[in-house]
Amino acid sequence: MAGYTPGQILGGRQITLGTLQLGAVDGAGVAWTIAPDGLKGWSGPAIRTQYSDREADHGAWAGPTYLGARTITLAGTIIAPSLAALDAAAEQLLAAAAITDTTLTIAETIPKQATVRRSGEVLLEYDTDRVARYSVMLTAPDPRRYSTTLQSRSTGLPQTTGGFSLPIVLPLTITATTASGTFTLANQGSIGTRPTLTVTGPCVGGFTVVASQPSGATTQQTYSDSLLAGDTLVIDAQARTVRLNGQTSRRRYLSGTWPEIPPQSSLSFSWSCPNYSSSALLTGTARSAWM
Repeated sequence: MAGYTPGQILGGRQITLGTLQLGAVDGAGVAWTIAPDGLKGWSGPAIRTQYSDREADHGAWAGPTYLGARTITLAGTIIAPSLAALDAAAEQLLAAAAITDTTLTIAETIPKQATVRRSGEVLLEYDTDRVARYSVMLTAPDPRRYSTTLQSRSTGLPQTTGGFSLPIVLPLTITATTASGTFTLANQGSIGTRPTLTVTGPCVGGFTVVASQPSGATTQQTYSDSLLAGDTLVIDAQARTVRLNGQTSRRRYLSGTWPEIPPQSSLSFSWSCPNYSSSALLTGTARSAWM
């Protein structure tokens, strides 16, 4: 159809499902429009809670409240320059709405993303041989809407170098250099977010990571097994997994409290190991999260 230029932005909110951009014209000249009500479920997931009626009294007892999985529906129109282009676009949509983990990105003032999978039939209704209306149902098992910006901070083990040994003649200026072994991750969102910590060995005798809030409250995790040089241990607080070199579970060696960065706050992470190594490295990653 005439009137569309590859790369043209069609206006309204931009949505990306995997590599498929909605609200724009792709390289084949196919216009992917988004209906006025073409984004449902993004503003809020379902709620999981229970209420128990009070005996001989008004009201009920409220149980814990949690967010359920987020169900999202995308809908709009595909306008293609030819039947072949429309058929190719339909196949592209079916592939983008994958049954495996796929990133859905919404271009808000602060762009946000969620990990989704297809959870219903992809509907395609053909108006002509060049125009079709689509509807896709997706589910994000983790209901949080995450920032598209991934924070990443790293630090080696703490150490102090320099200075002098006693006895010495005073007065004397003693200069020492300290590596703190600390970094901070922030959460600008409206719900707690859980970081991923990666430790690169060697760490003989294990290690301990302490997470500190600005208020001074702390939690810690201790890993009791040794890491060899080149070993990589990934501690995923969201998935509650501990994996060595991307394969082997080491969950049994980890004890303590899983860290969570409160909304509109931060956590400072510090760590220690019984045996110092200049090659050991702690890396933390996190995204701000919104309900």
